[in-house]
Amino acid sequence: MAIPDSETLLSRLVGVRMYAVTFVNDYIQLQFDGEPTGSPVLFNVEVWPSIEYGGRVWREPDLGYADALRRLTPGIVRSIVERAGVGIRVELDTGAFVIDPKIEEVHVEIGYLRGFPDGAWEVWTPGTGSFAHVVSARPTRRTPPRCSRARRRPRPGRGRPR
Repeated sequence: MAIPDSETLLSRLVGVRMYAVTFVNDYIQLQFDGEPTGSPVLFNVEVWPSIEYGGRVWREPDLGYADALRRLTPGIVRSIVERAGVGIRVELDTGAFVIDPKIEEVHVEIGYLRGFPDGAWEVWTPGTGSFAHVVSARPTRRTPPRCSRARRRPRPGRGRPR
């Protein structure tokens, strides 16, 4: 199901400058201009987005990936698409990035957006919203709890030893 772009928190970034990319251990942080007197809007992306820059698509294992991602800055956000089956696509005047991971690439969260003056924030997780299609193919199997020996009932005809 598509979420109208004007109703998403991400839509607030249209027309805003992305001015920095920070690589932090196992995630990246994209920094956007906030209010003139406030702090920046931060988008922590917990999976490696694909990058569209210079007429090609870059993925994390590609030589030059980090350079392509950095070259998106500074860039003005032109449009954002957030839809199940697509994930999140952010187009800037310098290129684009697409967040659409496979389930095995996700540890807990996909992304976290915060820093708006009104305190609004959003977290994206697998199996919900724009990432409803990112689900495990493995069936979950519940096993019954094991009884400990001390809690078993005695068998009929055999009482407890005295």
